[in-house]
Amino acid sequence: MTGRQKFKKYNSVINILVLFFGIFGKKLNLLFFNLFRWTGGYSGLILRYIFLKNIIKKLGLNVAIHPGVFLLNIKNIEIGNNVSIHPMCYIEGAGGIKIGNNVSIAHSTSLISTNHTWDNESLPIKYNPETFDKIIIEDDVWIGCGVRILSGVKISKRSVVARGAVVNKSFTEKSLIGGLPAKLIKKINDC
Repeated sequence: MTGRQKFKKYNSVINILVLFFGIFGKKLNLLFFNLFRWTGGYSGLILRYIFLKNIIKKLGLNVAIHPGVFLLNIKNIEIGNNVSIHPMCYIEGAGGIKIGNNVSIAHSTSLISTNHTWDNESLPIKYNPETFDKIIIEDDVWIGCGVRILSGVKISKRSVVARGAVVNKSFTEKSLIGGLPAKLIKKINDC
């Protein structure tokens, strides 16, 4: 039985648990989410889903948040249906992040929707104001391991981001992109 089939089979029980834990409010659900960050197996996936459902801006069906994923500023993050975010990903949602349907994000990937300015020379760069810009990952996207997606980037539908890429600009749909910084490697055919 696939994960999608298991989710569908137990969806009514999951919804009841989401309602139950919703009683505890967003702060306590965030605490629970962080406490169970490293819990493995299906129980960890289900618990993280339940807690996340009560704190995130939008969470679709059949979303797998694997162990060791760090989500910051969760209230600004939207995740669609059939999404998997694998271990050791770091997702900073301060500027807003929208992840579409049928997206797979491989391990050790970072999505950073903030950036530092350096215009005020009287302050160290780390104390200069931050800028915030939304990251959009459309439907049917595969992001390889160790990718860095920076603020203001849009990954269009049916695209693949090669492992280790640093994506600092947007790309059109059906693109295979990779490199430092990322560039178009080729267009993906409609085979």
